[in-house]
Amino acid sequence: MEPIVIKDLVKDFGGFRAVDNLSLTVRSGTFVGFLGPNGAGKTTTIKILTNMLRATSGSAFLNGVDVVKDPKAAMASLGAVVETPEFYPYLTPNETLAYLGELRGMSPEDIRTRTREVLETVKMTEWADKRIGSFSKGMKQRIAIAQAILHRPAVVILDEPTSGLDPRGMAEVRNILAGLKKEGYTIFMSSHLLNEVQEVCDEVALIDRGKLLRSGPVDALLGSVNVHRMEVRTLQQIDGAWLNKISQLEGVQELRANGAMGFSFTLTGGDQEQAEMLRKLQGIELDVVSFRESGVALENLYLSMIKESR
Repeated sequence: MEPIVIKDLVKDFGGFRAVDNLSLTVRSGTFVGFLGPNGAGKTTTIKILTNMLRATSGSAFLNGVDVVKDPKAAMASLGAVVETPEFYPYLTPNETLAYLGELRGMSPEDIRTRTREVLETVKMTEWADKRIGSFSKGMKQRIAIAQAILHRPAVVILDEPTSGLDPRGMAEVRNILAGLKKEGYTIFMSSHLLNEVQEVCDEVALIDRGKLLRSGPVDALLGSVNVHRMEVRTLQQIDGAWLNKISQLEGVQELRANGAMGFSFTLTGGDQEQAEMLRKLQGIELDVVSFRESGVALENLYLSMIKESR
């Protein structure tokens, strides 16, 4: 029995189809990135999974339980953070988690034990008795993750968990997500940030205009990428004359200067083509200090698939 199964899911809003015959299965113990641009249908799908919206047609199951037919049983094994979390500002994290634990039917002893554990997991122990109204958005997001895992759910669903955070807050939340991954939770996380998914997820499902483009292990999908963004750093200053010379090399596309001593370009092919390009750059007497992929392989795959689907 898989933790999340979505079958032929459709959601229409008037004449607009937000989710279009979406089918997807999430395996136990995996961290799946649900990836797509804003407006792709990610939040709508998650709201259907968490019983906040009713699907037009199709079905969704959490641990084998139909979300529509038996939402209470389906939600019992689910922890979720959907959209921007809000808490009573005059309560502390300890008080908030005690209140939410009671609502979930947890015993007082279990609430105390789990509150300590989850606040430690999200690095908020020292703030346990401070009022949430004084917290930053990143701190509130960490409390939101703490409440999602308080009752030891089988499945955790996160909707854009780093949205609106500053770089430090994003890094803190990603570190927490990496920790949850090690603890063996099944996590389904929507995001429009390609580097985020590449950094923390085992598998990815690419969605655009409500349709699934492709899904599978991150490594396998990256292995299918045939277009790479290359970054080169040089000893020479890269002026207009150098850029003109480099642009004439066969295989160089979308050439751009990167500061005074470097440039980037798009290259089609794999290791063989990269090795040949390095020789060509050295052949025009460029002193290459570094030559590497810039880490946006997933973005290249995603953009190429969107082009194919339209």
